[in-house]
Amino acid sequence: MIKRTFSKYQPHYQTNLKLAVPVVISQLGHTLVHTADSIIVGHFAGTVPLAAVALVNSIFMVIMVIGMGISYGLTPLIAQESGRKNFKECGKLLANSLLINSIIGIILYVLVYYGSLAVIDNMDQSPEVVRQAKPYLALLGISIIPLMVFMTFKQFAEGLGFTKQAMMISLWGNVFNICLGIIFVKGLFGISPMGVSGVGWSTLADRLIMAVVMAMYVLKSRHFTAYLKTFTLNAIDTIRSKAILKIGTPVAMQYTFEVSAFSAAAIFIGTIGAVEQAAHQVAINMASMTYMMASGISSAATIKTGNNFGREDFMSLRLSAISSYHIVLGFMSLTALIFIVFNQFLPWIYTSDTNVISIAAQLLIIAGFFQLFDGTQVVGLGILRGIGDVNVPTIITFVAYWIIGLPIGYYLGITLGLGANGVWYGLTAGLLVSSILLFLRFQFFSKKLVRLIHTE
Repeated sequence: MIKRTFSKYQPHYQTNLKLAVPVVISQLGHTLVHTADSIIVGHFAGTVPLAAVALVNSIFMVIMVIGMGISYGLTPLIAQESGRKNFKECGKLLANSLLINSIIGIILYVLVYYGSLAVIDNMDQSPEVVRQAKPYLALLGISIIPLMVFMTFKQFAEGLGFTKQAMMISLWGNVFNICLGIIFVKGLFGISPMGVSGVGWSTLADRLIMAVVMAMYVLKSRHFTAYLKTFTLNAIDTIRSKAILKIGTPVAMQYTFEVSAFSAAAIFIGTIGAVEQAAHQVAINMASMTYMMASGISSAATIKTGNNFGREDFMSLRLSAISSYHIVLGFMSLTALIFIVFNQFLPWIYTSDTNVISIAAQLLIIAGFFQLFDGTQVVGLGILRGIGDVNVPTIITFVAYWIIGLPIGYYLGITLGLGANGVWYGLTAGLLVSSILLFLRFQFFSKKLVRLIHTE
């Protein structure tokens, strides 16, 4: 019975995984940059610098996901036009996306420089943590510009099904970032130790190189010759730019609502103490890695959903989407088991401070429980994005994280005094609500599309 039930999804498991695995690794690369920063600083600089990295990452992750969300507006449009074999439109969309993302990158940098750096003084954080955080935040702010250029060409290539190249660039970029980060933070080869600023410089250099290499790959590869014939300044117009922003802006808001909730949680925990904040950084870094991997499965689901939507093959769309749910449930079940079983050992990767490790171990158990909710909600967002349904999911994410999750977290963690654990209980509640509502939305939408074909 079970075998017969799952057999109809069998053809989609292999195709989805083939597309998803490189995207998963590529998405993981974005988080590994910050993970590497945390590990390097935690071991070579100490607990206060690690808390500074935690504070900066909690702020910068909001900025980064706004940019990434805007860039994701290109992917479903490329996937849909590719499904229709409309190559010329793909090149025109790329030109518009590059302009939009470049402008957004500059705006976000200005927002970091004139906004976040001013606000950081008034967050009730440890003065020493803030002092070390400022130069690191400024360097990450500059890095958003080349990151947005990289994302433009990455989303274009992935929308056409070319996912391995961005993966390789991300992997080698992380190796470069880690090596350079250790040299700068520790102070090797005659270079003076830079502390937290060192990982800022290594991240900036990494993202500059990644942007150049990804752009050169797309512009020079024979795979994209047919698409790039219309990649010109003349292709830039308000209609296509609005189409990209119509999807990209709500997607940016979806990611912002979730990540900003976790960032607000980091600030709540920072008011308790630097040790708790450092522990939160350790646990959230590990949870962010699995989230970004689930986000890779989500991106692959967007591409397949967009392809099937463009071909008007709505039954395959539904079967492929459900198979993506199965894949993410299997993967996140494994990561949940790892977090719970090895909760006492995993924090040692980041720090040797036993006080930090003790709190982080407790948070990893909570992270283990919300893995399934985190994975299914991000895949739900990806599937709906492929269809072009982005507005209602945006409302769902806002309600789940800011109306339900964060207030519960504040009440349990700060008001009732449960500390970092209480804040994380609230975040788990938000993820649960988001997961359920997005799945119900997918069921409603996909069944409606299938009925539409059957009635014609």
